[in-house]
Amino acid sequence: MAHVIDRDKWASAPDRWPHRWQGELQCGAYGSKSCLIFNYLPEIGGGPRLHMHPYSEIFIIRTGTGLFTVGDRQIEASVGQILIVPPNTPHKFTNLGPGPLETTDIHENGSFITEWLE
Repeated sequence: MAHVIDRDKWASAPDRWPHRWQGELQCGAYGSKSCLIFNYLPEIGGGPRLHMHPYSEIFIIRTGTGLFTVGDRQIEASVGQILIVPPNTPHKFTNLGPGPLETTDIHENGSFITEWLE
């Protein structure tokens, strides 16, 4: 069965930011083995703290530049690039600026499982 999911079901403040993709969607409820996070980080230095998942995470950089810590590596990724983090690998990222960082993050699991490390 196909599912059409309205933006007001997953977006953070869709009325306040009508043109921003921002929020989370756990797709397991719809039969998918994936979850989505739409990040909009307007501030330089903004981003999640160090964490890991027991599955891969794929980052699609839609706008801006981020500094990703993946294991013991520092990776700078910019608009148009895709970064894949393997399962059980500590990672975090921050907005390097100038301007906002927008990413679409695909978690290869039907629900979020996150172990926060800091």
